[in-house]
Amino acid sequence: MELRVLRYFLAVAREENITAAANILHITQPTLSKQLKDLEEELGTTLFLRGKRKITLTEDGMFLRKHAQEIVTLADKTESAFREKKDIIGGDIYIGGGETIAVRYIAKAIKHLLQLYPNIRYHFISGDGDDTAEKLDKGLIDFGLFVGLIDLKKYDHIILPATDTWGLLMRIDHPLAAHQNIAPHDLKELPLLHSRQAFSQNELSGWLGYSTDELHIIGTHNLVYNETLMVKEGIGCAVTLDGLANTSKENELCFRPFAPKITARLVIAWKKYQVFSKPAELFLKQLQETFGTETS
Repeated sequence: MELRVLRYFLAVAREENITAAANILHITQPTLSKQLKDLEEELGTTLFLRGKRKITLTEDGMFLRKHAQEIVTLADKTESAFREKKDIIGGDIYIGGGETIAVRYIAKAIKHLLQLYPNIRYHFISGDGDDTAEKLDKGLIDFGLFVGLIDLKKYDHIILPATDTWGLLMRIDHPLAAHQNIAPHDLKELPLLHSRQAFSQNELSGWLGYSTDELHIIGTHNLVYNETLMVKEGIGCAVTLDGLANTSKENELCFRPFAPKITARLVIAWKKYQVFSKPAELFLKQLQETFGTETS
């Protein structure tokens, strides 16, 4: 498979129309159709269901779309590293991770580095711990920001000088809003929304003191903003980290920490023996100067 053809495929998948994709790619519709047909023959499968007005991806097409995007992203990232000028340091740094107050620590390092190297660009890719680890392993990101427990055997890392606090996000008129803290028994029979990795981490599962099967979980999330809207509508309460949601009175929400208190350490990690681009190398050096040397 050629990168060019994969880009063609992704354009058609995005536009859901061969003519529209051909116009964007500045090639003729027959040429694009032939490239797609050749790709299907090469893979021995049907990638598209062709309708009168639009085309849709088959199951194999959706599989290819995911991996084609990863391949193209990695190729672009590699080409960008080689295009960096020797006399002017610039390029791209890719950082993956979930929502956490730790981003402000990363922002401090970025702010300092931007003063020295204004041509470096920073790209944040949101996702939970599993998503971030997968992208880090595949080389799609340079650094991963992790909250809580994670197996760090295959990574070098820096432990950031802060922790996140787990608790419950709810409407200010919820009965539990009168509590200073939330105990394990308070969660029983409570309609709960929680982050996908919340109860997969031992510190939360152990804190409960009973099986998570006894909880009334009505939904999960990996980014908290959408969950705040559901909490505001009274659908349930959200198990989340402190500082991520707007808890002003005007926003009708409040956060109460768990008791006994549960905190999650914050770690920025990268692959062992990683060969960095110059911008990523400088960023790592800045992190080490700000927060200390890496822990293997």
